[in-house]
Amino acid sequence: MASIEPSKLDRWQRSFENDAELDEVFIVLSIGSGLIATLGLLADSSAVVIGAMVVAPWIMPLRAAAFAVLLGDIPLLTRSLRTLMVGVFATTALSVLLGKLVLLPQFGTEVAIRTEPNLLDLGIALVAGGLATYAKLRSDAVSSLAGTAIAVALVPPVCVMGLLLSHSKWEMALKAGLLFATNLLGILTGGLVLMAFKDPYFRQQLKRSQLGAANFALTGLLLIPLTTSFINLLSRAKKVNTRDLVEQTIEKFLTRETLTFGDKKRVEVERVDIGWNTNPPIVRVIVRVADPDLPTFKQVSAVQEEINKRQDIRFRLVVQRNAVDVAGPEEKPNIQTPISKQLIDSNTQPADDAKPVEDMRPFQQAPQFKQLPFLDKMNPLINENKHDLNSISELEAINAPELLLDSQTADKNAD
Repeated sequence: MASIEPSKLDRWQRSFENDAELDEVFIVLSIGSGLIATLGLLADSSAVVIGAMVVAPWIMPLRAAAFAVLLGDIPLLTRSLRTLMVGVFATTALSVLLGKLVLLPQFGTEVAIRTEPNLLDLGIALVAGGLATYAKLRSDAVSSLAGTAIAVALVPPVCVMGLLLSHSKWEMALKAGLLFATNLLGILTGGLVLMAFKDPYFRQQLKRSQLGAANFALTGLLLIPLTTSFINLLSRAKKVNTRDLVEQTIEKFLTRETLTFGDKKRVEVERVDIGWNTNPPIVRVIVRVADPDLPTFKQVSAVQEEINKRQDIRFRLVVQRNAVDVAGPEEKPNIQTPISKQLIDSNTQPADDAKPVEDMRPFQQAPQFKQLPFLDKMNPLINENKHDLNSISELEAINAPELLLDSQTADKNAD
């Protein structure tokens, strides 16, 4: 039967009893870390929250609890859990109070990310608990304790729970509490496994420990909600990744390939957005055009067809045209000088060969429209016998913010 030196076991026993002690140091550090973490969460500052993790002393009574569970030491386990619960209740009350005093209308991402625990959090807690116990058993590894405290993050979930309780957000507060329970049981389980792995004596003790079996059972119960949350996380990540790939493909097709809306010099794509909240999803393209009649309905339809050929689902293409009127005075060509030769490309089109400004129609001389084809669907607002469509007040009343190129009338008029 495996055994351990009595002197070494007694030394560890005394050391873990010190970790489980509820003293002034533990209370001060717990209150301080709770204040730092709560204020950091209210300020939505990850750096401040990390600082609170370093200050928090909660991992010490937890690893003492793991040692007590392994050896079946009920008094030590009771003291360890009592010390931890004092810190938890004090921190929760402090966070509720600060939440009610500050009364933020909503919390930032630092709070939100601690309301969706999953299997990854349990894995982190298991590793952190093992490392914290290893640092206790090996004095030369004590420097890793601060990093372990940062990784496992015991105090922030409790502070998040308190802040959410102060705003009566019970469901989200319960999820933050689930994260704390995950970290707590993960540390206990990780510590038990590490000690059993490190020494044959602890391995024998773990096999006979009823408290250890109860700890593993409670940890196993956590797998149910954590697995569900993890599956949801994978589903969301897969959806986001698929959407990103589709958006990149469509944007590349519209901005870089030859077959877009015709002449790129006359139709320039400025922005591509995809709205996924409709079926079919809408690809909204904002283009800058020199000719307000471009792109035509046929061109938009052709591009939409090409997009749908390349995707697994069908999309609807909607184009918003921003017409650009170019105007400017004439200027004589520069005389050939060293500076002009250096700055001006020799293949640049001479200014005399450019289209004269006189050939362009000034905006104020543009012919008045007798019919507005893109407003065919708004006939109830237009009465040709009674209203003048060139009236500024009538056009302001119509107030069409964008042109949706989806009517056959627009196609015929544009052609």
